[in-house]
Amino acid sequence: MSAEQVSSLCEQLVKAVTVIMDPASTQRYRLEALKFCEEFKEKCPICVPCGLKLAEKTQTAIVRHFGLQILEHVVKFRWNSMPRLEKVYLKNNVMGLISNGTQNILEEESHIKDVLSRIVVEMIKREWPQHWPDMLKELDTLSKQGETQTELVMFILLRLAEDVVTFQTLPTQRRRDIQQTLTQNMEKIFSFLLTTLQQNVNKYRRMVGAPQERDILTTPQKTDLAQEPKAQANCRVGIAALNTLAGYIDWVAMSHITADNCKLLEMLCLLLNEPELQVGAAECLLIAVSRKGKLEDRKPLMVLFGDVAMHYILSAAQTADGEGLVEKHYVFLKRLCQVLCALGSQLCALVGSDSDVDTPANLGKYLDSFLAFTTHPSQFLRSSTQITWGALFRHEILSREPLLLAMIPKYLRASMTNLVKVGFPSKTDSPSCEYSRFDFDSDEDFNAFFNSFRAQQGEVMRMACRLDPRTGFQMAGEWLKYQLAAPVDIGPMNSKTGEGLCSIFSPSFVQWDAMTFFSESVISQMFRTLDKEEIPVNDGIELLQLVLNFETKDPLILSCVLTNVSALFPFVTYRPEYLPQVLSKLFTAVTFEVIEESKAPRTRAVKNVRRHACSSIIKMCRDYPQLVLPNFEMLYNHVKQLLSNELLLTQMEKCALMEALVLISNQFKDYQRQKVFLEELMSPVANLWLSEEMQRVLSDPEAFISYVGADNKITDPVLEDPSGLNRSRISFCVYTILGVVKRARWPTTLEEAKAGGFVIGCMPSGNPIYRNPCTEQVLKLLDNLLALIRTHNNLYMPAMVAKLGETFAKALDMLEVEKNAILGLPQPLLELYDSPVYKTILERMQGFFCTLYDNCFHILGNAGPSMQQDFYTVDGLASQFLNSAFVNLNNIPDYRLRPMLRVFVKPLVLSCPSEHYETLLCPMLGPLFTYLHVRLSQKWQVISQRSVLCEEDTADDNPESQEMLEEQLVRLLTREVMDLITVCCVSKKGATEHNSSTAADGDDDEMMSTDVTPPSSAELTELGKCLMKQEDVCTALLITAYRSLSWKDTLSCQRTTTQLCWPLLKQVLTGNLLPDAVTWFFTSVLKGLQTHGQHDGCMAALVHLAFQIYEALRPRYAELKAVMEQIPEIQKESLEQFDSKLLNPTLLKVADKRRKDNFKRLIAGCIGKPLGEQFRKEVHIRNLPSLFKKVKSSLETDVLENNEDGEGLTALFEP
Repeated sequence: MSAEQVSSLCEQLVKAVTVIMDPASTQRYRLEALKFCEEFKEKCPICVPCGLKLAEKTQTAIVRHFGLQILEHVVKFRWNSMPRLEKVYLKNNVMGLISNGTQNILEEESHIKDVLSRIVVEMIKREWPQHWPDMLKELDTLSKQGETQTELVMFILLRLAEDVVTFQTLPTQRRRDIQQTLTQNMEKIFSFLLTTLQQNVNKYRRMVGAPQERDILTTPQKTDLAQEPKAQANCRVGIAALNTLAGYIDWVAMSHITADNCKLLEMLCLLLNEPELQVGAAECLLIAVSRKGKLEDRKPLMVLFGDVAMHYILSAAQTADGEGLVEKHYVFLKRLCQVLCALGSQLCALVGSDSDVDTPANLGKYLDSFLAFTTHPSQFLRSSTQITWGALFRHEILSREPLLLAMIPKYLRASMTNLVKVGFPSKTDSPSCEYSRFDFDSDEDFNAFFNSFRAQQGEVMRMACRLDPRTGFQMAGEWLKYQLAAPVDIGPMNSKTGEGLCSIFSPSFVQWDAMTFFSESVISQMFRTLDKEEIPVNDGIELLQLVLNFETKDPLILSCVLTNVSALFPFVTYRPEYLPQVLSKLFTAVTFEVIEESKAPRTRAVKNVRRHACSSIIKMCRDYPQLVLPNFEMLYNHVKQLLSNELLLTQMEKCALMEALVLISNQFKDYQRQKVFLEELMSPVANLWLSEEMQRVLSDPEAFISYVGADNKITDPVLEDPSGLNRSRISFCVYTILGVVKRARWPTTLEEAKAGGFVIGCMPSGNPIYRNPCTEQVLKLLDNLLALIRTHNNLYMPAMVAKLGETFAKALDMLEVEKNAILGLPQPLLELYDSPVYKTILERMQGFFCTLYDNCFHILGNAGPSMQQDFYTVDGLASQFLNSAFVNLNNIPDYRLRPMLRVFVKPLVLSCPSEHYETLLCPMLGPLFTYLHVRLSQKWQVISQRSVLCEEDTADDNPESQEMLEEQLVRLLTREVMDLITVCCVSKKGATEHNSSTAADGDDDEMMSTDVTPPSSAELTELGKCLMKQEDVCTALLITAYRSLSWKDTLSCQRTTTQLCWPLLKQVLTGNLLPDAVTWFFTSVLKGLQTHGQHDGCMAALVHLAFQIYEALRPRYAELKAVMEQIPEIQKESLEQFDSKLLNPTLLKVADKRRKDNFKRLIAGCIGKPLGEQFRKEVHIRNLPSLFKKVKSSLETDVLENNEDGEGLTALFEP
């Protein structure tokens, strides 16, 4: 083709590229130009000459880049069809471009260097070593031309290692060929990289005057201006060599890294003090020191604990830190810190193992330098060291080292500083703030990090205190005394709770908070570690007295004081006479107010103190009931006094105190006495709950709305609340019933239970039948509770919603806090403590409905385990549930349905004995599952239609955030439902019960396991078999399970596939399934693969399920083969082969794994791909003739003969 044609085409291409890259171009022109360029790359027969012409040095960088992109496209997509001579022509020209077709190393654009190295690597991937045995020799020759070429050779070697080893972006056989050949030549490649690094670094240091020389000379040696570019070029090559080494160190044999007495490691340590090269050197060092593998191979790494290496590492750290906060130095410090952490891990792995490594002589030096990072102002660096400290303190041998034991007080002292929450990026009150601005985007971000860092420190401090419990306790005592005596400093910010009070950022509060966490961690560990007689009781009691005598009106500080009381409480077991003082302190806090008799709503800080005091009392009664029992009367009178004033406590606080009393009453171990006590305790509740007015209110939605004040219009939404008292009465009753049901129990030992009159007989199995002293009281309140649940469900009927007052139109909506939790939005920090709990009367009403609904179901969920057969045998219980909890479900929103399933239905199923399945669970679960199947199908249909409509871009009156919330709620409800079905139907023998609902709302742990062969022992439970006997329920369960596979929720899909689908289907295999049903099941799994195939975990599980179904049902149903034939791109011959083997049992000798792999290849056409890969053009790399399986590759030996004259670099590529 003539040169004119090439020139004119190139002119057009240059214009097109200019249009594409010009910001002023219109979109139409840009698209036309783009289309022209793409069509040229796809179809033009003269791509190579055009690409080479455009890549000439005379063109602009953008045009050259496009020319090189054309050449890359040719190599990737046309190589297989190119004649051999054209390949050679292209290869020679590309090597020519490296030789003299680029600008100088300092002037050339990095994207040009990048694309040029990519082209060479693409050719290597297709031709080396079989058809291009001299490749390494050619690269070596190029590198001798100068720095510009050497840098490009480095880029090529790095890119090759990344594609072949790290990302593995080529077919298996080619990858194996290249990796084997690389490995065979690794000694030479490594020596080439090291020599390049050494030579360029030496030249660079000579020119700029190495640091050693600089110190000696009185005046620093200035770089000659003419030499400056030369020095910079050598430096660039040095950086490139380090980057390339980093790509190899990770996977080459350890012997290359430790060759020549660890010459590489020594060089890297030296370079840590070279500012331009230190980050690259630290990166390489980190990769080397983080290597796993045989312990024997890792032993040489201990050289880094030697004098020389330690000296370089420490001096580099000191220099970098001494220069203040400069981003480059800070990045280096982080790398160096990681190096020290990895060194610590190697030390822990090697010392005490079979590899006879002794504790290094420089351990003290190492620990000192490590401590320096733990005390650095950067919170990120401090946190990076924690895991390694933990490993050292846990280590069997190192933990006995005197040097490490001597570090414990220093570590604890550092922790005292590190636990103080300072360093918010938006503030300037600490040196840490400046560093946090590099590491965190916002205060919320920092807060989340700090909370997990603090928890980690708690773990490590406990480990340290296991080795030295007394030191920790002594420090905690000193700090506590100091804090009790220190004046309060509220800092520049005033709390909204009241004048002169701390906010969460006040200097005093952050110190109190840190001290409290410290003392809690070390005191609890001391009680676990020391023997009884070694406990310093007198010191502990002295501290307790100081804390009890300390008075404060600051809610945040008081909360810390209460935690200290709880932490020191175990000392009271040695001196019970202090118990009344402790109780008195806690009871005072239960009624804490900043301003007595204030009408303003309480802030969260005040509420937290009161709640804290209540939970401390409950915890004390739960953990030390025997200790508290002698003081029961005093406790009871105290509570009675508080309960007598209706306005003094919130309902939750009242019930917390009643729960504490119930916990102590369990210690009576006397059925009659406890029953009388519970009757007395609950009589106010019973009188209120069973009154005529309450019965009317609880059973009529309209009366209920009016009673709680939700039909009013309020003018002052902050202070005015006429029906608050009515609401609190209902809450009080529900809270109390819940507290009693949850806490009242029979004695744990059978003898004590029998003696106390709690056992009333035996089951046929021989298990004792217990009776709960609260049963009689609770059961008489049950009817009204169910009436309340029915009424609450009916509130969601449109006619009822219309009756809500103007102020309360959204009273049944979710609270903002719940929405944020589901959407994963962080809470603003200050609001947590300084704002009122509910800002307006509407929020208060929302909170009331939400808590009431949840608590009613908590009572029903706890009733089974609590009252056992007395509850399950209540007359017509199933129909009572159907007429209350399951009424009007169509109007109940997802966020209300979820807690019902989780806190009521699931616990009921788990605790119900099998003799009540037929009478209670099946009549209830049957209709429920049938309903849930319909509901979820409709919800997911709306979502999938929405995504189709979105593509057509239709405007919608539903804002995006609302859609996201609805969609996320459907996901969470789906998980809840699938979890419930699994709990009902499948028993995982030997597997621990996996509770899916423990994850926080909005917690999408998409990190799914890829090991998905379902537990072979997943069998149907008795309840599952019972449910599957009812045809409509069986259908609903199967359809829900299989349809859910293609709903867009990965987590639910994986769990359902691995745990539920096969056991359910197996149950009906023996019956006569209709062919349509069988094809539907199989197609559902294939649809699931289409939706979720891009996720490895889901894909493996779904392929396994499809394989199971096909193997089990294909012999009986030829229709399955017809489904397979419709899969896109299926190989018909392979399918015939697979089928004939499957139908002929004598041929089924192939291992299960191989059959499954064949099956996966057959259905590959319907496995979904990630969006980024769906429209990608396929790259095809052909396999070359197999390499000879000799010790040395014969092709390589003649090219790379080993010279014995030690000329490392020259010997590398020469024949």
